[in-house]
Amino acid sequence: MAVAGRRLVPAADVRWLEGVIRRAVAVIGRTPAEISVQLLDDAGIADLHARWLGVPGPTDVITFDLADPGCPGLRGDIALSVETARRMAADVGWDARHELAYYAVHGLLHLAGEDDHAAADRRRMRAREREVLGAAGLPCPPSRRSRPSRRTP
Repeated sequence: MAVAGRRLVPAADVRWLEGVIRRAVAVIGRTPAEISVQLLDDAGIADLHARWLGVPGPTDVITFDLADPGCPGLRGDIALSVETARRMAADVGWDARHELAYYAVHGLLHLAGEDDHAAADRRRMRAREREVLGAAGLPCPPSRRSRPSRRTP
């Protein structure tokens, strides 16, 4: 696993996030896994958002599934907005690194084939997020009333 963008977060938090991702992959049960994570500011993720999804402005997480059909495991890139995580964490009242881990788990679930566009799929994915976070030793995210839409290519 590779994590880029270390200047946005302390090295200890990058190592912590790598551990969270490793535990989450094990919980999801889709190994082997080859995951690259980019930690971006809002400008960086807004650029990806516009370029790949045609949507202006920042978002929290963008996932790029790079798996070869028929091959087991997970393979992909996950872009996370550190600035969005800090802002949302302050809004909902929890730790920014837990918010960032929540985004990473969300991205991993997309790589594992989960979708959240329809209401029933979204409910199922939220339950799976809570399950993976809990099994990885993390708290469940606080309730969010006006959560921005997440989209993946």
